[in-house]
Amino acid sequence: MIRRPLSVLAFVLLLVGPGVSSEFGTHEEAVTMVKRVQQKFAAEGAEATFNAITNTEQFRDRDLYPFVYTLDGWNVAHGANAKMVGKLWISTKDQDGNYLIQEMVGIIKGSGTGWVDYKWPNPLTHKIQDKSAYIEKLGDDYFVGVGIYK
Repeated sequence: MIRRPLSVLAFVLLLVGPGVSSEFGTHEEAVTMVKRVQQKFAAEGAEATFNAITNTEQFRDRDLYPFVYTLDGWNVAHGANAKMVGKLWISTKDQDGNYLIQEMVGIIKGSGTGWVDYKWPNPLTHKIQDKSAYIEKLGDDYFVGVGIYK
């Protein structure tokens, strides 16, 4: 008697298991979202891209969201907190005292792409968590990043 319910449960898990998305974004998904921002920027320009990031759901997926800064550290788009836009963040430190935007600018001015580890508030849990962000240069004057919470 118990065999049939277990068989049904196993069948259901087999059907939905691979298709169920994780609660949190992955490294690959962060890179893919950065590439999507790059494509929109190339096709539609800065204003449309920054508006889509900050004011629509187009670039939001669970805990994944893009952010865009100038090379001077001004935030011009933020997918999780529109209040950050228009402010200078170059001197911002994380919980460990790391100047995360300065570190990102250094990478952009160097190799043009890379990963940065820091601590940041998670918009889903509202707790400070370890985060790793993939960043790439965006046009001549900006960089875009998407982070994953660890």
